Amino acid sequence: MPTHLTAALVTFVFTTILTVAGVGAAFILIPVYYALGIDLRVAMAVALLLNSIAMVCAQPRLMREKLVMLDVALPIIVVATPLSPLGAYASKYVPKDILLWLFVGFLLFAASMMIFHHPREREHDASRRQLWAYGGSVGALAGFLGGLLGVGGGNFIVPVLVWLGFNPKKASATTSFVVIFSSFAGFLGHASLGHMSWSLLGLTALGSALGAIVGAWLMTSRLNRRQVKLLIGVVLYMVAGKMVWKLLAYYAGHGKL
Repeated sequence: MPTHLTAALVTFVFTTILTVAGVGAAFILIPVYYALGIDLRVAMAVALLLNSIAMVCAQPRLMREKLVMLDVALPIIVVATPLSPLGAYASKYVPKDILLWLFVGFLLFAASMMIFHHPREREHDASRRQLWAYGGSVGALAGFLGGLLGVGGGNFIVPVLVWLGFNPKKASATTSFVVIFSSFAGFLGHASLGHMSWSLLGLTALGSALGAIVGAWLMTSRLNRRQVKLLIGVVLYMVAGKMVWKLLAYYAGHGKL
């Protein structure tokens, strides 16, 4: 039980931060849970479901503030869903370390774009057809690469939407809506194999829900456009740093990919 309480506190902290960035906390929670002695597959199943729980809890405030762009989110979901397993299938033919280095390169580029690039916002000039085209294109990228690299597509969606000229707050909120469906689909796959701890889920779900509510409040009421972009960039740098460390440990013979 003390381990589960610690996991719940960690879940609250990371979910608060990453809800502002519009991405699920699973990519950080999984290794943290594993370090606490929780089975890796159980950690993956619980973290993926927590992604969905957190983003569901964040939606009322984000929807009320009219930050979720449904004309962009829906085509992302429709296109990304079938392309994700296609990317996973393609990953069998590419060495995993090469895939991870490619992902690191993308994250470093995306983080730098978030922090240093200031594109002109264009969503107000776009027609519904253009928004669906943007969403479909981003969904294809996020779905295939997410499946290829075995990670959530949210890390791709936010920086690409910002690069296309969308407001960072709207990009984050829209991505959080997409994460609900993509993470829940991943959870179902693990849960169907019996990888679940309901006692762990109960405590961490509370931390996840509270963290999402606080994170959504921070994004909508306390942080401006520049601060949101900076936070997203820092989060992406953190993900890249974690992956580089893991790769170097693998090459040194002290870890696994």
